[in-house]
Amino acid sequence: MELRGVEELMDLLHACRGARDTPGRCGGRVDLHDHALQTAALLRRSRPADKELQVAGLVHALGQLLRPADPTGHTDLAADLVRPLLGERVSGLVRHHSGGYAHDAETDDLLSLRHAHEAGRVVGIDAGVLEDWRTVLELVAAQHSRLGAVD
Repeated sequence: MELRGVEELMDLLHACRGARDTPGRCGGRVDLHDHALQTAALLRRSRPADKELQVAGLVHALGQLLRPADPTGHTDLAADLVRPLLGERVSGLVRHHSGGYAHDAETDDLLSLRHAHEAGRVVGIDAGVLEDWRTVLELVAAQHSRLGAVD
């Protein structure tokens, strides 16, 4: 599968609503949609200037939606899916958010993402709506597109 733009990415993120529940920290189940929004919102609060990190938090769970029966391959699937649209940094953060090797420069970013990933599992927390992230996704995609054009 290849994403042709932010609109297709938004459709996938919308499809996470009600999909494959994630165990909540305080009991109950948190769906992938709420988990993605909570993770991104926590990163927006802790790292307000780092839009790529926030977007990585938003899209990190897409592999679980697309391949729910593959607990080991879902991070690679999500990383490969978003790379052409959102770039290498977002892809790398998604790929390594559950553990594994990372470049030294990514270590602080990965720790922030992993912390938000674990903390973003609270049932009933209002983390906003997905539509609020469209502009940020478009910004990151446009930045990646401009950088790709320079190469």
